[in-house]
Amino acid sequence: MTMPTSMDQIIAAVRRLDGVLVLEPRPGDGTPEIAWGDAFFYYAPDGQVPTTVQPYGTVVTKNYPEDDGCDLDRPDRWRVNVHVGRDRARELVGAIERTDGVVTDVLLPHPLYGSQGWVCVVNPGERTGEAVLDLLREAHDAARRRYGRRRVPG
Repeated sequence: MTMPTSMDQIIAAVRRLDGVLVLEPRPGDGTPEIAWGDAFFYYAPDGQVPTTVQPYGTVVTKNYPEDDGCDLDRPDRWRVNVHVGRDRARELVGAIERTDGVVTDVLLPHPLYGSQGWVCVVNPGERTGEAVLDLLREAHDAARRRYGRRRVPG
C-alpha cells in the first residue's frame, strides 16, 4: 500500500478492513452538527453502530469543545486519533503529558485522552502515514478481539 497523504486515503484504507463500520456524519442524517465531516471507526461486522463501545479510531476536522490544542479550525488541518491502550501509548509516545498539538506529522498523545491510551497525529504525512495505518489496523484487531469476547457465552 502506498503511504496515505490525505484524510480520504486513510478512511479508504480503514474501509478495507474486515468487519469495519465507518461512520461519516453529514447534514440531514440525524447526527449532531459538530460531527459533520469527521469519521468514526468501529468493529461492527453486523453493520450496526455499537451502543456499548467507543470507536477505536477517528478522524476529526475541527476543534471540539475543550479540544482545541491542535488548532484544527485552521484550513487544511485534520487529526487522526487511535486508541492503542495505555501500555502501547506509553511505548509509542513516552510519558508526555501535554504537547504542542500544533505540530504536524508527529505521533503525540491525544490532547484530552492520552492518559486513556489514545494517540494522535495532525496531518499524517511522510513521517507518520504508514505508522498511522499500522496503528489503526492494530486498534481494529483489538476491537475485533473484544467483540469476540463479548459474544462468547459466559
